[in-house]
Amino acid sequence: MADQTQKRLRERYEKEAMVHIDALMRTARRMTKSESDAEDLVQETMLKAYRFFDKFEEGTNCKAWLFKIMTNIFINNYRSKAKAPQSLTFDDIDDGFLFGQLAKNKAVTDPEKEFFSKIFDDDVRSAINDLPEDFRLVVVLSFLEGFAYQEIADITGLQIGTVKSRLHRGRKLLQKALFDYAQRNGFIKEPQN
Repeated sequence: MADQTQKRLRERYEKEAMVHIDALMRTARRMTKSESDAEDLVQETMLKAYRFFDKFEEGTNCKAWLFKIMTNIFINNYRSKAKAPQSLTFDDIDDGFLFGQLAKNKAVTDPEKEFFSKIFDDDVRSAINDLPEDFRLVVVLSFLEGFAYQEIADITGLQIGTVKSRLHRGRKLLQKALFDYAQRNGFIKEPQN
C-alpha cells in the first residue's frame, strides 16, 4: 500500500512539478549569475520539493510553490556569496519616459510589454542581470515568469507594497539602462529640430 502511495505521489510530482524546471532554471541563472550555481540551486529546489511533495496541496499553484522553495534556498545559501548592496539614486530616472516614448512612436496598448518582447537579447539580459539583487528578483518573477504581485509577495516573503515598490524601481532602472539601446536600434527616434 505504501508503495502505491509513493508511486502516485511520484507521478503527481512529475506531472505537476517537473514541468517548471525550465522556468526555475531561467530565474536561477538570474538570481545566481552563474550557470553552475543555478544548476545547483534548481537541483536543490527540486530535491526539497520532492521530499516535501506530500505537503503540497493539490490544486494550488505548483509553480509558485516551487519558486517559493527556490527563493528561500537562495536567500539561505547563496545570498552571502553576492556582492555588497549597490548604492543607488533614483532622482535622475524619469518615471515612464522610455515607455512613454514608445507609446508615442507606435500604436500599442502595452508599450512596456512590446518593448521587452522585441529586444530580449544580450543587452536586455545584461541590464536585468546588472540590477541590484532585490530588484532583479521581482523583475524576473513579474516580467519573465508572469507572476502577479501577490504571488511574488508569497514567493519572496515580502509585503505586497514592497513588491510593488521594488518592481517600480526595477522598471525605472531598466528604462535608464536600456534607453541608449532603444535609440541605437530605432525604437526611439531622435527629436526633430
